Amino acid sequence: MITGNCDGTIMVRRCLVTFKPFRIFVVGIGFFSLCFLMTSLGGQFSAKRLGDSPFTIRTEVMGGVESRGVLRKISDMLEVILKRMDSLSKLDNTTSSDTRRLDELSSAINRFQPAGLVERIQAIAQNVSNMAVRVEQILQNSIAAGKVRDGSSGQCEVPRDPRYPDCPGKVDWMRARWTSDPCYAFYGVDGSDCSFLIYLSEVEWFCPPLAWRNHSSPPTIHTHTHQTTTAKRQAAFRTDLSSLLDQVGTGKESLSFMKRRMRRLAPQWGTAAQRLHAKLRQRWREQKKILVHVGFLTEESGDVFSPKVLKGGPLGEMVQWADILTALHVLGHNLKISMSVKELQGFLGVPPGRGSCPLTGPLPFDLIYTDYHGMQQMKQHMGLSLKRHKCHIRVIDTFGTEPAYNHEEYATLHGYRSNWGYWNLNTRQYMTMFPHTPDNSFMGFVSEELNDTEKRSIMLNKVNSMAVVYGKEASMWKLQQGKEGFLQTLHRYMEVHGTVYYETQRPPEVPAFVKNHGLLPQHELQTLLRRAKLFIGFGFPYEGPAPLEAIANGCIYLQPKFRPPHSSLNHEFFRGKPTSREVSSQHPYAEQYIGRPHVMTVDYNNSQEFDSAIREIMRTKVEPYLPYEYTCEGMLERVHAYIQHQDFCSPEAPFPPANSSTKTQWPSGPGPQFVLLPNSSALGWAPNASAPPSWPPLSSLRLLASQDGQSCVEACQRAHLVCEPALFRFVNNKEALRGLAVQCEVVEAEVNHVFPAFSVLRRECGLQKDPLLYSCAGLSPKYRRLCPCRDSRRGQVALCRDCL
Repeated sequence: MITGNCDGTIMVRRCLVTFKPFRIFVVGIGFFSLCFLMTSLGGQFSAKRLGDSPFTIRTEVMGGVESRGVLRKISDMLEVILKRMDSLSKLDNTTSSDTRRLDELSSAINRFQPAGLVERIQAIAQNVSNMAVRVEQILQNSIAAGKVRDGSSGQCEVPRDPRYPDCPGKVDWMRARWTSDPCYAFYGVDGSDCSFLIYLSEVEWFCPPLAWRNHSSPPTIHTHTHQTTTAKRQAAFRTDLSSLLDQVGTGKESLSFMKRRMRRLAPQWGTAAQRLHAKLRQRWREQKKILVHVGFLTEESGDVFSPKVLKGGPLGEMVQWADILTALHVLGHNLKISMSVKELQGFLGVPPGRGSCPLTGPLPFDLIYTDYHGMQQMKQHMGLSLKRHKCHIRVIDTFGTEPAYNHEEYATLHGYRSNWGYWNLNTRQYMTMFPHTPDNSFMGFVSEELNDTEKRSIMLNKVNSMAVVYGKEASMWKLQQGKEGFLQTLHRYMEVHGTVYYETQRPPEVPAFVKNHGLLPQHELQTLLRRAKLFIGFGFPYEGPAPLEAIANGCIYLQPKFRPPHSSLNHEFFRGKPTSREVSSQHPYAEQYIGRPHVMTVDYNNSQEFDSAIREIMRTKVEPYLPYEYTCEGMLERVHAYIQHQDFCSPEAPFPPANSSTKTQWPSGPGPQFVLLPNSSALGWAPNASAPPSWPPLSSLRLLASQDGQSCVEACQRAHLVCEPALFRFVNNKEALRGLAVQCEVVEAEVNHVFPAFSVLRRECGLQKDPLLYSCAGLSPKYRRLCPCRDSRRGQVALCRDCL
């Protein structure tokens, strides 16, 4: 097969593939020579047009992208040919003339040594096409001969079976389009009705099984319930990261950055693993088979991040992925890592082509962690299988995805436009960097934790009049929107330091009074932060890891208040993101979950308020502080709970069904399902009321009604609780409305992301008809929401008290 990449190395590989009763040698050539030539030539690279064959190559070569596409087509064709050879090897009726023709083909390829590079490329294309034609001819002749010998007709009749009503239409589609994707040929389709029916009955499921076929081989697996049944294994904590570091690989600065971070934090991960092991008291944990596909770092997605690692580019995503990989490894799971589409296809067993054909076996993984780029790549290459296996997917999503944007049909009808949404997942399958969207799961990352000795040393060596500016790129320093004014004010009180990237000359955007250190390695940046009193943000980037690292090193973080809050409605950065969330400051988590004295959020346009804040910071002494949920132990605890308890593949029955009365299949026991909790306006689940199992458990439920126009996110926060979307199904009923003493003249179930909700004025109540639209974020001025809030563990907002 043709393998390799355009990395400056010519690789020639000779693969010996042995089949009974013949052999064929396939010669492959590395990509570099081909890419180099094609990027410098404008000529046409073509192969002979094949009338009905899926193996046709014809393209204009204008540059690197096109040339790689041509080579991918050649590679796909060779893979298909080898598969067809495998099919031939299983036919006993292959004639001696067939064998002779294949031997001649093999010999011709072995003798192929063109003098020049142009001729070599053209000859490869021509030979691949010729191989395809000859293999097709031999295979079709052999299959036809085999059918005659078996007594089956060479012409298969399309069945009219009421159990398979789509079969005739699918056969018609295959007749017209089977050459549109090489994957059909990969599965043996050759243009005959017999091959269409074999494919549509054995690979897909639209036609009935053919009586004359051998059905001893297992059929295609079509649902998640047919996962490979292997014995469950216990997960054991790991403290050695060497095998993980080997898996991450090399060749990109982004990967080098991630590996440096893993090595630096390895001792803390080891200590955290020991603590969590003791906390779980040797509880049995199932080892999961997990695929991690980092889509944004693949060449196919453009990978704009890797080239900027050493030039001040964003590192937040790489920080989070490094920590996710480490957490999964330390928790003892069976991990595979994919950094390219080719690796993804190999791990999933995807047939070559354009994604039109499904996977034919069970999904080889319990969980797949990826991002939005990876989702697009999986959609392209998994085809029909993505929908059937998507319950296993977890999407790492920095800014969050709300239900109204996730539900494709609803978003389209109601104008929730997004460049990233419409995946129809359970929104808890999206995992965020900060706990800003309760509809999603909070994944997070870690910051380095200091011991008591290090904390004392930092406090003794703090320079009270030293500030470090949050902004590695010169563009963040452009003196507009009032930056010059507050920087001058800051300079009156403090020595201002920067870490702005530059190559040869000092960036002109950085004022002369700023002491710029250039882009610093992580350990040097930490040294700088341990001396500084203040870490100040300009308003961008949003919600990065740096403020938490600064606070953990004893800095006070000063950030701008946004008036009005930034959102997809009024700010270009958020436009197209699948959320309507309003961002009140540069770092809302720091503002809401940490706050004073470690974090101060002020209006930078108010010079008096800004001046007062600087003076207060210089007077205030703080210790280094790191929230538990951003320690290694906190992240391990959270990820462990998700893996062991979150299950989006097993169907959940609504409780009770939205269109039913209180009589359900689950007996509620004597009395109401909800009871008023002591010293609270919230309702809890009645101790004697039974229900199906749930996670989080119903003991954590606190039922509240929001105010008009208030979301459940805000209603729960005001009660010092967290909205829990997993518990919506237990409050989406008339019993919950009765418990809150809501007067309803009309109760209807609708597809509406604000429901369950009620209108006091109109005495109308609405229940949710589509569970995908259970939404903590939804709000409307017309309605008050029914909000399933829950408690949380100290320092761990993602988990309830009984969740571990």
